[in-house]
Amino acid sequence: MATANLETEQSLVQPGQLLGGVDEVGRGALAGPVVVGIVVVDPHSCGQVPPGLTDSKLLSPKRRRELVPLIHDWALHVGIGEASAADIDEVGIMTALALAAQRAMLDIDSRCHAFLLDGSTNWLDRSIAFRAARTSTKVKADVTCAAVAAASVVAKVHRDALMVSVASDYPEYGWQGNKGYASADHRAAIEAHGPTEMHRLSWRLLPEDPEPTLFD
Repeated sequence: MATANLETEQSLVQPGQLLGGVDEVGRGALAGPVVVGIVVVDPHSCGQVPPGLTDSKLLSPKRRRELVPLIHDWALHVGIGEASAADIDEVGIMTALALAAQRAMLDIDSRCHAFLLDGSTNWLDRSIAFRAARTSTKVKADVTCAAVAAASVVAKVHRDALMVSVASDYPEYGWQGNKGYASADHRAAIEAHGPTEMHRLSWRLLPEDPEPTLFD
């Protein structure tokens, strides 16, 4: 598996300028928060990318955990922010993503000159905190762009650990395995026991439920 590189990041900022790679985890889950990772680098001088770094979904859980300390050593700053199920119900998923990113920036003690966001939609502009910076989007940036791949890994490891930590409080739902996503066992538990405060109540938790009302 090829390691992500910094070619895109280097094209977006001048030497000495900082770029924040941004990715989210948990966007499609039925329960638990959405988590945004932001990894800040000077792509012209940050050194060798951690070997094997790529989209978190392409890595084993063990390898993701191994990469986290390497990412912290490599990057200038790492920020992680959450938006809860209640946040998502209140403002919708896209604004909740921006809210989680805004909270991730509280961990970052630098001004980013630009941000690179995985995907094709700039949901960062839903937060005033990001409107002064240049934001670029790139489909599959989490696979090929090292700063974004790093953000995907730290966000995934954080969210998975969170869902495992609360699974014992809600043993019926199997979150230690499904991490709050729409697996058959998770939906069967919702049908049998109803939703919890960790569930996104505005979402289609069961196939017969109406479509989400705050999905945009």
